[in-house]
Amino acid sequence: MKLFDSLKQIIQTYLPEEQIRTIERAFILARDAHQGQHRSSGEPYITHPVAVACIIAEMKLDYEAIMAALLHDVIEDTPYTETQLTEEFGKSVAEIVEGVSKLDKLKFRTRQEAQVANFQKMILAMTEDIRVVLIKLADRTHNMRTLGVLRPDKRRRIAKETMEIYAPLAHRLGIEHIKNELEDLSFKAMYPYRYEVLIKAMNTARNNHKDLIGKISQEIYEHLRAANISAQVTGRERPLYTVYQKLRQKEQEFHSIMDLYAFDVIVGNHDQCYIALGRLHALYKPRPQMVKDYIAVPKANGYQSLQTQMIGPKGVPVEVHIATEEMQQMAEMGVTAKWSHKERGKNDSTAPQIRAQRWLESLIELQQSVGNSFEFIESVKSEFFPKEIYVFTPKGRIIELPKGATPIDFAYAVHSDVGSGCVGAKVDRKPYPLSQPLVSGQTIEIITAEGTQPSSNWLNFVVTAKARTKIRQSLKNLEADTALLLGKNQLVNVLQPVKLTDISEKNLQQVLEIYGLKTFDDLCIQIGLGNLMSAVVAYRLLDESVEIDTDGDPFNNDRPLKIKGSENLLTNFAQCCHPIPGDPIVAYVTPGKGLVVHHARCANVRHKKSMYYIAVEWENADTKTPFEAELRIKMLNCAETLSNLMSALAVLESNIRSIWTEEQNGQLYDIVILLNARNTHHLATIIESIKTLPGFVHIDRNINA
Repeated sequence: MKLFDSLKQIIQTYLPEEQIRTIERAFILARDAHQGQHRSSGEPYITHPVAVACIIAEMKLDYEAIMAALLHDVIEDTPYTETQLTEEFGKSVAEIVEGVSKLDKLKFRTRQEAQVANFQKMILAMTEDIRVVLIKLADRTHNMRTLGVLRPDKRRRIAKETMEIYAPLAHRLGIEHIKNELEDLSFKAMYPYRYEVLIKAMNTARNNHKDLIGKISQEIYEHLRAANISAQVTGRERPLYTVYQKLRQKEQEFHSIMDLYAFDVIVGNHDQCYIALGRLHALYKPRPQMVKDYIAVPKANGYQSLQTQMIGPKGVPVEVHIATEEMQQMAEMGVTAKWSHKERGKNDSTAPQIRAQRWLESLIELQQSVGNSFEFIESVKSEFFPKEIYVFTPKGRIIELPKGATPIDFAYAVHSDVGSGCVGAKVDRKPYPLSQPLVSGQTIEIITAEGTQPSSNWLNFVVTAKARTKIRQSLKNLEADTALLLGKNQLVNVLQPVKLTDISEKNLQQVLEIYGLKTFDDLCIQIGLGNLMSAVVAYRLLDESVEIDTDGDPFNNDRPLKIKGSENLLTNFAQCCHPIPGDPIVAYVTPGKGLVVHHARCANVRHKKSMYYIAVEWENADTKTPFEAELRIKMLNCAETLSNLMSALAVLESNIRSIWTEEQNGQLYDIVILLNARNTHHLATIIESIKTLPGFVHIDRNINA
């Protein structure tokens, strides 16, 4: 029972003795069920569920969640069934364990439709009981803590999945301490060299500037006390990965201690937050446009505070976050904050639990609205963890949208009827193109008209799943004659100045064969119904390739023939194969992402249906936008291996986006590096230069072939 003691010490602080005894019964069952099973480290398997339960208990979740954490692998890895757990511990606990088991079966990174059913089960399980996903986050956290015993390739794969899925999920639910730990552990596994360098820099900065941190904290405290504001002032060290991102975004080295620290000021109420902000600006000069009010406009996960950046003593930048104690607790714990006060939260529309539940329910609505499994999984992936912007209705209502959202997305976010009836938009009282992305802080007025229908052309640029699915729903309800007319008009418009009569019969038949249609009218109907993108169809009818921009000006490409509206097509470059100018490429038409450009030999496009492909080619222009390529390098483990590599890349004007290294048998370095390359010629020059370095063994480019 020694293992149980560590958990018991935590739960004794907030649970009654009767519930602790029930949890102990769950521990005994889990211990006996996992008897003889061991982890990769050689430890008894029961150590893992106990550790997961401790993480859940530290969040102060209820006793059912703690029991489910102890039992979360029992259905998956032992003969016990959901029915047996129901009889022993009740329906609620058994359902949570079953929900976690379904999450374990889910492979997040696959795109095969066979996995969509599991993906939908995950969404449903999360919506029915959010404790399912909280246990899964705790499970992943402990797995990341013990990642060191695994093979390097497996460590890197798990860390990448954690960074892409679980850390953003924790952030979306507002559980910042879990999000920060997952990011730091993933950073360590993916980029061990950079991790060690940054750790050393932070330790040096921490030791050298203790007095400065103390001085600033004291100055802030004294200044607020003089204004009769009782406040707690602390210097808070930023998470390691946050520091790394901050430096990487600025493309600078670690210089200032203020890249490492921010200051928290905790006051009594909302009014004092704003008073404290004014007093701090009287103490230190604020930096223009660096004041953020997340109290009036909370983040999507419920986070609230006032944030300001100022110029402190001797020109040192000082960042301060001002909040109440309740806001601070919400910022750290998110949906788990004040878990025992859930009844209170039911009446509070801003409570993190309510916000999270609404978000999860919106995913269920999406599941019910989309036309097929492929569309569902792609739409959810594009919606799952967006960067938000905040815009306003004319009456001051705040609307939260993903970055890149357009007035059409805004209209559907206000109400489906507003979106369907939209004929125009004004932003800050001036006319605004419906296809142009919005920016935080804008006030949007949607102009509507009765009897109007959504345009299938909107599907070329909307980014929210709700807008896409509602547009398709409206279009699918059209009569065939109306859809035919709408689709034909749309096609005529994008083909201009080419006329329909100029399209060759051969090209038309090829396009009909690609889409499995019989007649030109069927093609127009599918466009009118929103099932096909008019700009993509136009390129195919003309047997033309879409030109992929390389100089950063999509409105001024080098070919005279231009499909009207194609500059609004969303274009993304696949992260699996990193195509660069000069590569043979194909594009895949993906709902919500427009054209996703892959290297022609990328394994991820082999199973795609031909109807989703479109021919693409690079613009014949000087490359001015940065492209990324990934190289895998083996080099001898010498003292100056990495410094020689960095120097060579610097000479060739190639910025490093990320680097991962792993020592093999004390003799070889395995290096995976993501770097900028203007085109294939530039990349070939880089590769040849690397081959001349001392200790070079092997190099190849990773295109996921």
